Amino acid sequence: MAVLEPDGDTAPKKKGMLIPLIVGLALAVAGGGGGYWAVTSGPLGGTSDSAAYGADGYGQEAADANAVPYIRPELEEVAFVPLDPMVITLGSGAQGRQLLFTAALEVAPNDAEEVTNLLPRVLDVLNSYLRVIDMQELNDPRTLVRLRAQLLRRIQIVTGDMLVRDLLVTEFVVN
Repeated sequence: MAVLEPDGDTAPKKKGMLIPLIVGLALAVAGGGGGYWAVTSGPLGGTSDSAAYGADGYGQEAADANAVPYIRPELEEVAFVPLDPMVITLGSGAQGRQLLFTAALEVAPNDAEEVTNLLPRVLDVLNSYLRVIDMQELNDPRTLVRLRAQLLRRIQIVTGDMLVRDLLVTEFVVN
């Protein structure tokens, strides 16, 4: 009886499969650790919101004497151009209902005069857009967010993209 010796071609190569698996696992662990570091303390992160705003979360300095005060970038110089209150008779299906709308435009202080000169056009575009809003849409609680975005975009078309930063709705009442 002849004994067959294992030939290199017939035996499965388990060693050859094990090395790429170990290398892949090591790279996955290293990538995960590197990603965690990058987000928490590296170039993509560094501080949490509570650390950035202080111990109490409202910009107050922490009890540590070495705490660096955090300056919020959105508190840079800003001016607000108030819009006259608008009473808009809503379109079809509203049965004589009206919308009281008051807002202000957030602008850079040196742009306030230029935006004030453009207010008749801004009020025209607001009135034109708000007049055609359906009453059913106004009943949706998410409407104000959508309306604000739509109105801001229309205002920026009239004034130019760089003049008006934001639209702040101060009154939005349907009677």
